[in-house]
Amino acid sequence: MIKFFKSDETKRMTQILQFEEGCWVDLINPTDDEVEDVGGFTGISEEMLKAALDEEETARVEWDEGNFMCLLDTPIMMDADDGDMYETIPMALIYNKKCVVTVSLHGNPVLGDFVSNRVGVGTADPVFFILNFMMGNAKKFLSSLRQIDKKSLRVQAELHRSMKNKELIQLLGLENSLVYFSTSLSANLNVYNKMERMPVIGKNEAYKDLFDDVVIETRQATEMCNIYRDILSGTMDAYASIISNNVNIVMKLLTVITFIVSIPTLIASLWGMNVKVPFTSTTGGFWIIIGICVAVTAVVSYFIMRATNSIRIKTPKPIKRKRRGGGH
Repeated sequence: MIKFFKSDETKRMTQILQFEEGCWVDLINPTDDEVEDVGGFTGISEEMLKAALDEEETARVEWDEGNFMCLLDTPIMMDADDGDMYETIPMALIYNKKCVVTVSLHGNPVLGDFVSNRVGVGTADPVFFILNFMMGNAKKFLSSLRQIDKKSLRVQAELHRSMKNKELIQLLGLENSLVYFSTSLSANLNVYNKMERMPVIGKNEAYKDLFDDVVIETRQATEMCNIYRDILSGTMDAYASIISNNVNIVMKLLTVITFIVSIPTLIASLWGMNVKVPFTSTTGGFWIIIGICVAVTAVVSYFIMRATNSIRIKTPKPIKRKRRGGGH
């Protein structure tokens, strides 16, 4: 799908019907014919336009015959059987003397803010356009990380009430999302380190200030992602230990029950042999044997329970979780 946008002097974005110099070309999961058409009237190579259509493409910056491309990873929410999960996909921002072009496999909420004029961005200044997208992308990472943290706490609360596989699978999915985020944020930071040396940014004070804010937001998102990932990883290990401990408790209980039940079984087996045994000629022999079984079982049970209760494992005191403040 191809859409053309152009801003006026007040940076108000409007959609136009065809390509014009100084416009913004938005490509969302384009076909080969659409890529060929855009390459024809923008002068951008098809290879560069198709770079973001590979989900495994790495973030990078690239110059090619007057065309500059910045390929970044952006967060998206995907529908899954166990709820919404977060992933990252590449987004290409390309500009030359004619226009600025964005290419992605899915629609991007940051670009949606540009279209709806919630963020005033002019298409005549492609560098400012790209820097504003970087800022919006960093804030989107921060917002997604907060949503992941909230969902993680909600799932953990459900796990406290009932230990189910569904909640554990959800936690595993959130942990995977944080791994994707951590990798993508690190890749984006590498791109920003390369862009910092570009003369077009260093010579313009407004560009430099905005770029510094982008780097700060991205580093904050990276730090938050690492913290949440470590917390969630520790939580998963804790629940694995709890499940293992519950299994051990059940097995211990079954072992004790099996041992106690075997005592009257053993006594009954001895008196069931085809030989002369005590109380054979006694009228109340059956009740005497029952009494012996009950007495022996009670005594053994008492000592087993006493021995079991005396074995206690010392557990460390829980560490209170501290929330990190700050942010922009």
